[in-house]
Amino acid sequence: MDGEPDVLDMLIKRILTSIIILAVLALVIFVLPAWVSCLMCAAFIILGLIEFFGLAQKKGIFVYKYCGLLFGVLFPASFFLKKLIGVGPTDTQIMAAAIITLFLLQFIRRDKSSAFMSIAVSLFGLLYIAWFFSFFVKLRFLSNGPFWMSFVIMVSKFGDIGAYFIGNRFGHHSLIQRISPNKSVEGALGGFLFSILTAFVLGLFLPGLSVIHILILGISLGILAQLGDLAESLIKRDAGVKDSGKIIPGFGGVLDIIDSVLFTAPFLYFYLTLVNI
Repeated sequence: MDGEPDVLDMLIKRILTSIIILAVLALVIFVLPAWVSCLMCAAFIILGLIEFFGLAQKKGIFVYKYCGLLFGVLFPASFFLKKLIGVGPTDTQIMAAAIITLFLLQFIRRDKSSAFMSIAVSLFGLLYIAWFFSFFVKLRFLSNGPFWMSFVIMVSKFGDIGAYFIGNRFGHHSLIQRISPNKSVEGALGGFLFSILTAFVLGLFLPGLSVIHILILGISLGILAQLGDLAESLIKRDAGVKDSGKIIPGFGGVLDIIDSVLFTAPFLYFYLTLVNI
């Protein structure tokens, strides 16, 4: 009984924070110009990388934080520039330049003991956070781009909401105890069903979207959203922290907000371009 006020307080904070975030996202995605979406994406990448590199530093790993932030912002910025003026580096070129730069920085660093780990973790942060999240900018410039941006967010986050509520109410069997003790099998199934249901509801706003595509996307995004959540939980557990940060009431850090969409946004982009929806 002593824990019930804390759970209720956390729930209220999550609901209020979610309403504010969704309102801001709706404004950015559907009302404001496309460059604002790019700017928002860059901001999330910067904050996400800062948290990620902070977790690495808690593990005693030296990371090239400022180099990572610089190249991380280039992923969304370069794609936007190519759409705006037709010129800009590709993702492959950015990553190649980042690898060379990291080696050059390691050459002039006095301490050579952790070169392998420093370069590997810095590059992993670029791929995992900056490159994956930059697909939101790519989604924005597809046909019906604003709809697809909101689609991936809603399907992923409503899956989170479903897992949270079902898990708290009916969760009895731990999903993966060593990674996230609070996640249950029942919660995972509830979140999965919420994602599929959300996909079908949103599909009503795009009449040309077939039931087969909606089902494939609902299932795929539902699974990937939970894998993204577990992936961030694994990193946090290894770093010995509960939240990636403390800046978002009811959630924790930026990574705690975007974890479930880091895997879903790239998949949605590749699926849409592959089947040419």
